[in-house]
Amino acid sequence: MKQTAIQQAITIVKNRIDSLDETLIGKHTIHHLQQIERGLYDLLEEEKKQITKAYNSAIPFKFGEQYYNETYNTKEK
Repeated sequence: MKQTAIQQAITIVKNRIDSLDETLIGKHTIHHLQQIERGLYDLLEEEKKQITKAYNSAIPFKFGEQYYNETYNTKEK
């Protein structure tokens, strides 16, 4: 399945979180990366609206969200 730019950014952040150790500095960094990850999920919702709107401008509204879900939607969160 394709990934949007925001989905790719979330994957990068998650991989970085997984690679950090449990030292104090690592835990501090993980905390900040988790905050970034939450913000990216908010942006992902906005990105979905933008993609859906762009798709709907050419095709009836009913299919814009379907297109997004089939093309970009992942079950991760």
